[in-house]
Amino acid sequence: MRITAVTCIKNEGPFLLEWIAYNRVIGVTDHLFYSNDCTDASDRMLDRLAEHGVVQHLPNPAEGRNYQMEALKDAAKQAIVRDADWLWIADVDEFLNIHVGDNTIPALIAACGDPQAISLTFQFFASSGIETFEDVPVISQFTRCHNPDLWCGESAIEVKSLVRKDFPLQYYGAHRPFFKSSLPERKRPTWTDGSGRKVPHKFLVAANKRRIRKFPAAGARAFATLNHYALRSLDSYLVKNDRGDVNRENRDFDDTYWRERNDGAMEDRTILRMLPRLEAEIAALKSLPGIADLHDEAVALHRAKRDELLAQEGYRAMQAQLRAASTLPPEEEALLYDIGDTPVLEMA
Repeated sequence: MRITAVTCIKNEGPFLLEWIAYNRVIGVTDHLFYSNDCTDASDRMLDRLAEHGVVQHLPNPAEGRNYQMEALKDAAKQAIVRDADWLWIADVDEFLNIHVGDNTIPALIAACGDPQAISLTFQFFASSGIETFEDVPVISQFTRCHNPDLWCGESAIEVKSLVRKDFPLQYYGAHRPFFKSSLPERKRPTWTDGSGRKVPHKFLVAANKRRIRKFPAAGARAFATLNHYALRSLDSYLVKNDRGDVNRENRDFDDTYWRERNDGAMEDRTILRMLPRLEAEIAALKSLPGIADLHDEAVALHRAKRDELLAQEGYRAMQAQLRAASTLPPEEEALLYDIGDTPVLEMA
């Protein structure tokens, strides 16, 4: 079974080998990377991995700011995607945690009854008070998460999707594929959640524009969870903010994104069963000529960027604000105030 993972990156150098290695362990056979404007050795590492036949690496074709959708449009034309039996579109901070069989994508597909699409529900992992970037697997460091069935007061949580090659595709979205609204009902795809249940009808047909990429999470992760490490350490989050928004002059920093994803009310360590296989695969990738050196360079550049940012008053203020931020999501905190139960603000 050929399974191709497609992703877009910018300055993810320290985290590339872990993500590639993890995907290979769970059954991904091919990787297609699109990169843009990298300054941390990410692009050079991907080029070297491509020389070793590990990945395919292309410059992002986007001419504006719509990097992901332009890349996905281009990906649909690439042989590495067209020839795949299944497509997995995800980001480098997203890890598919499979709970059935041998913990691989083929096992997940079999458990779900071999549908034409499987949408896996996010579970957001908090920073857990970890401030310093460490060059060790992300999945080993961050084990605290929100209540899996509720996130920021919402029962519907976003998904990412595995797509079978015979899906009646109109176009790929970042979170789910789409078929034409005119497609007859008898030709609509078979589509399940991460428990092998049919996805809700309104999600299937994209009837509600506010919920085209999410549905209720309760009971949706029996076979697999999509672990999302959107924050990582405080160090790495500062670097992520620089990567995503280089111009903060004359604008207050909003900590909402951090607070929404830094709810560590519960613990989930299930993915740690993958560590021995993951570490062996990372070691195998580092044994390829030039790869270990490029990884070490990316790590050094990541730390140097952190130091450069913290030399700026604005980023020191951002760091202090995030340190002091409540670990209650804003919606939950507001609800407690509304009912007169003033929360004790635990610090990240």
